[in-house]
Amino acid sequence: MRKLVPLLILSLLFLAPTPGVLAQTDCNAVGDVSFICGPENAEDLVQIPDTDWIISSAMGPGRAFYLVDSRTGSWSSPSYRIEHDTSRYALCPSAPDIDHLETHGLNIRTNGGDQSTLYSVGHGAREAIEIFTVDTLDKIPTITWIGCVPMPDGLPANSVASFADGSLVATILLMPDKTFADSVAMRPTGYVVKWTPGDDGFTFVENTQLPGNNGIEVSADGSEIYVVSSGFQTIVAFSNTNPARLLRSTEQFPITPDNVHLGKDGRLLTAGMKNDVPECGGPPGPNHDLATLGTCPRGTIAIAVDPATMAHEVLVETPALPAFSNATMVLLTGDQWWAGTFNGDRIAHGELP
Repeated sequence: MRKLVPLLILSLLFLAPTPGVLAQTDCNAVGDVSFICGPENAEDLVQIPDTDWIISSAMGPGRAFYLVDSRTGSWSSPSYRIEHDTSRYALCPSAPDIDHLETHGLNIRTNGGDQSTLYSVGHGAREAIEIFTVDTLDKIPTITWIGCVPMPDGLPANSVASFADGSLVATILLMPDKTFADSVAMRPTGYVVKWTPGDDGFTFVENTQLPGNNGIEVSADGSEIYVVSSGFQTIVAFSNTNPARLLRSTEQFPITPDNVHLGKDGRLLTAGMKNDVPECGGPPGPNHDLATLGTCPRGTIAIAVDPATMAHEVLVETPALPAFSNATMVLLTGDQWWAGTFNGDRIAHGELP
């Protein structure tokens, strides 16, 4: 397989949110939408398998992750242990500086019993996929860093997904010569990379170039890869081969989708900002910038997709809320939905309709 050539670090639009732009002092519910206030830029959320705990990423220095108790709505910053698995992650030089680690896309996979493996796109301390074990034997989950897989020459990843054998796939949102304007103009800007234990680095997966390669997930049997195209505003299914084969795609969504995760019912879950909002300048286009998108409130829409047919269903739709915008994902726990944001000081949640 063809190896990636050296690439420069990008100052990506979606990797540089402005903390607190939508900071609010009022944490009261707005209609049917409630909030957990305090977590800054909680861009992605995953549920620790077979527990009520949620782990949130933190796109800002000093936190790394947030732990959220879905029963009470309380949150905390976890403590960390270090146990470097130098055999499995020999490419990783050392543990990251937690004080400077900014986390982005997340993926979690159960190891059976009370332990899971957490994969996180890491920025700030370095550009790598950071890997942790999560233990739930104690009252509060324990997070232990065990290794990393460095990104090629510091090229930032956006999202990550894992296979049962520990292999990883990650998305590159923007290549060095591409821009956010290229993505919204529906020109290819990124691609998928893959790493298998024992490889000496990530490998480019051919034929996966899309406008705005964003969220990524894999099928339960590992035969397919699902990639969000924020530019096309779709989810695309690829074969888990190299070169990859494009298998099928959803219709265009009424949102700019961001992250994607496989739900407990086998459907793909994604969410994003409502596109056509006249007071925010209408659908995102080449003349929009992140500041405009990040400060003008847009409603949140959460969607479930049948990966076999790519038919989709709208699960949740909220009006534009000054207290919460910039939605990036949806997580379902019991009868509750949870939404993260790339720019805000809270996590939104509510009862499923």
